[in-house]
Amino acid sequence: MMSSAKEKKYAKRMRHQPSNVSFPSNFGEDQRERPRHNEGRASGHPHRDGQSGPSVQHQRPHYQSIKGRGGHSDAPQIPKYITATMFAQARAAEISAMVKAVSQKSSNSLVFQSLPRHMRRRAMGHDIKRLPRRLREIAKKEMEKSVHQKKEQSKAKCRKARRRHGNIQMEFNRRQRKNIWLETHIWHAKRFHMIKKWGYCLADRPTMKSYRACYRAMTSHCLLQDLSYLCCLELIGKEEDLLKALSRLTSTDTGPSFAAVPCLSGKRQGSLVVYRADKYPEESLGPVTFIWKPKCSLETYETRQLWIWVHPALKQDILKELRYVCLCDEIPDTEVCQPNPDLEPALQPVERKESLKAGRRKRKRQDKEGEQAVPVKRIIGDGTRGSVEPYIWTSKDSSIIIRDLTMEMVRYRLIGPLSHCVLTEALRSAPIHKEIEGTDAGPHGWWADYCRDSENLNIHNRQTSMFQLLQAIESPSQIPSGTVLGLTLGDPRLNLPKKRTKAMPDLKNYEDREKVKAMTLEGVPVDCAQSLIWSSDIRSNATEKKISEQEINRLKSELLVPGSQLDLGNNESKIPVLLIQQPGKVTGAHRIRWGSGWDICLPKGWGMAFWIPFIYRGVRVGGRLQELQHSQYMGAPYSPNDFPDCPAGVLSGKEMEKSLLDKYKRRPPAKRTNFIKHSIVAPFLCPWEQLTAEWEADAKADPVLSIYKGKEVDEPEREEAESSEVKNVESEDTTLETCLSVNKDNEQAQEIKPETRMTHFSVLRNKRILKQLSSWCLPTKQYGQRGQQASSSALVIDVVKPILDGFPRSLVWVRISMLLKGSPELHALICIPTRQDLQQLKEVKSFSGPQENKHSDPFKKKVLKLKKDKKKEKLKIKKSGAEKNESNVEISQDDDLTLGLWPNPLPKVTTHCSRVLLGFVTHGNFSMAVGCGEALGFVSLTGLIHMLSCQSTDQRGLVLLRDPSSLQYRFAKLFIDT
Repeated sequence: MMSSAKEKKYAKRMRHQPSNVSFPSNFGEDQRERPRHNEGRASGHPHRDGQSGPSVQHQRPHYQSIKGRGGHSDAPQIPKYITATMFAQARAAEISAMVKAVSQKSSNSLVFQSLPRHMRRRAMGHDIKRLPRRLREIAKKEMEKSVHQKKEQSKAKCRKARRRHGNIQMEFNRRQRKNIWLETHIWHAKRFHMIKKWGYCLADRPTMKSYRACYRAMTSHCLLQDLSYLCCLELIGKEEDLLKALSRLTSTDTGPSFAAVPCLSGKRQGSLVVYRADKYPEESLGPVTFIWKPKCSLETYETRQLWIWVHPALKQDILKELRYVCLCDEIPDTEVCQPNPDLEPALQPVERKESLKAGRRKRKRQDKEGEQAVPVKRIIGDGTRGSVEPYIWTSKDSSIIIRDLTMEMVRYRLIGPLSHCVLTEALRSAPIHKEIEGTDAGPHGWWADYCRDSENLNIHNRQTSMFQLLQAIESPSQIPSGTVLGLTLGDPRLNLPKKRTKAMPDLKNYEDREKVKAMTLEGVPVDCAQSLIWSSDIRSNATEKKISEQEINRLKSELLVPGSQLDLGNNESKIPVLLIQQPGKVTGAHRIRWGSGWDICLPKGWGMAFWIPFIYRGVRVGGRLQELQHSQYMGAPYSPNDFPDCPAGVLSGKEMEKSLLDKYKRRPPAKRTNFIKHSIVAPFLCPWEQLTAEWEADAKADPVLSIYKGKEVDEPEREEAESSEVKNVESEDTTLETCLSVNKDNEQAQEIKPETRMTHFSVLRNKRILKQLSSWCLPTKQYGQRGQQASSSALVIDVVKPILDGFPRSLVWVRISMLLKGSPELHALICIPTRQDLQQLKEVKSFSGPQENKHSDPFKKKVLKLKKDKKKEKLKIKKSGAEKNESNVEISQDDDLTLGLWPNPLPKVTTHCSRVLLGFVTHGNFSMAVGCGEALGFVSLTGLIHMLSCQSTDQRGLVLLRDPSSLQYRFAKLFIDT
């Protein structure tokens, strides 16, 4: 007996079979009752007994049985005689039934799918001739049937029509409403991981492995980066008024200001840190770079033009402060606040046509609010402000004008020793305008007017010669820092090479070393720093009169000799640019000027026209990760992450904490680090405010710090004080009650002198004090003469006390290099080694460092109990459906407890570990430049002076580093690069 499933399957298979070819259920029993004959003959295949005719059904002819082996009949008997007409009719009915069954499909598959797999071909789906001939007719009927049953074709345009410039540009404009694209966005999106930051869509890192390759490019060739997201603020006014207003935002203690002579002349670019008006050294706003427009003989000396380049995260704070010191109106001019008419259709809703059905329209061509994207022009806007927000502010008192030029220019950075070779090979100076009688000036009338003046032609020729002279230098580091060179270039698309090459220097063509020596010593003259890019009208004309890529390709295709140089004459585009030298590493004693290069500023719309020629000269392109790598190897702080005393730096730290905390919570508790047991108070955020406040309070109450006592500590007293301090730290219990008591003691210590307590911390940027600290960090026995200078300016009370009084809550930017091994990580602890650690290192040179003991977790039971209570409450609410009671409110208040993390408020951070905490690491990795682990971070100024005063002269600057996920301390050397 067959099972029910097999019977259903068999019935489905035989549902089209005629009944006259099926045996009755008692067929086998009737055959067994018949007599057996011809025993011993082999069994054969019997004929099926037809049941369609009455003669076959009712007349019982004599059968001859066929017996199988063993004498038993296993097949139906063959009749002795048949009637021919009756038999033929029955067989004809069977054949017609079988043909009908074969012609009808038993499944939903097509004809070619019924073939064996080895006979199937991909083309059978649309080409009937690829099928066997016996199946072609059936396949033809199937295709005709599918054509009739096919649904109505969608009226949406084909892919070729959707990919046309107009439609794809509409889609691009719609996708830029929240995050603006740079001009090289599409090129980057195909090759980079993109992120959305600061109102822009930026390239983060390449999709291919290129960390080492980018370092090699920065060291030996050229790395290209797109910095067009940087914001440019233009100030126009009298030089005296501008300097008076800007002097309130800076201090000469931190270095050259806006009034520096080389920068004020316009031949150099300057950089500094801006503070709130009259708030130095507190409330910094972030770093900026600035360029003064060179003085021209045709213009008055009183009116000057200044460009300030800022990071988009710092723009709003700095712009607000500039408007405050320049006495600009809060309400800007109404004429310049009108929305852009080109972008207006993209922001206003459009009524749908009644004749157009909503179902036929694609959803991706509309946004969520049903607005239709109709602009054809490319959106080139600013991600840091709306299109209807003001961009010009005027001061009625001082006649100073502030203009926001964000996204009005394109800025690229070329890093590496051969970046000048890439520039000289990819770019060429613009040809001089040729006057032809009977013809107009062409589309570039401004260039024709400029060339009519002999003085302008002289400046243009001098700029061209200075630009070509760059090929005679070995590296951009040989040129003075921040040198500015103005140029007017021709269209770089006209001299593209046939294939990608690698730009290399050719020093043989420049044997006149006197000019090269003069340029390396004095830089570029002031008249060569002039550029037409300072004029907004010329920038707009250069953008609007740009020849399209399609027209360039059409003209190239019409050349008589394919591949030859295309000469457009006066119709060739002219682009004013500005070249700015980047000095690279300018601090420290090792690898000076590493990472130097050039920045090039262009009018908007010319981004890809310059980007592709640079690519064809063999440069490697980097993103934000390579920018961070560049600043890390230079030992410079990276904006805005490494500016914790400015609002943008605080916001960046909170965003990083949130991302790291989310990543930590996604992992199960058994697969993540328990930072409480590792004695890590804040693994995702550096508590700078608490660190500086605790050091200030401890310095006034701790006898170890002799600076506040007015005397120097002898060696026996220092040893006794340090031993008592170590005992107190090691005997500290890490239970919950002890941590709370430590917090109370810390608050009482901070309330000793409330009138001297500062509200915020700051970063020490005083050049004089940093040089003094740098000399103190150097041991006297290893550095010869420099060590003798350090010993001459010893840690005495007369030198140190004014520093601590003026900067009681300050951080110091330091560079740390590992002594033996280890690669520091983000937020690693910088601690002070004890006297026993230094003694053991002196005795055993291979001593890697002490180890932190594992602490207990006082919150583990509470977290698990809250988790169980939460589950119980959920079950109760699910069963009863009642509202939450008061106990639920208490549980919700403790939801911030995470297994392995300290809850707020944090315990005392300086003495929470067995080693006193000095600071934190903000960037750490293995450095390919020095071949060991290096880190950058901040330490407390008070704690640094305390550590240096307690260390011997031959071991000054030694610290301990410990990663948050490790218990092992490792020795490192601390440097302060100035």
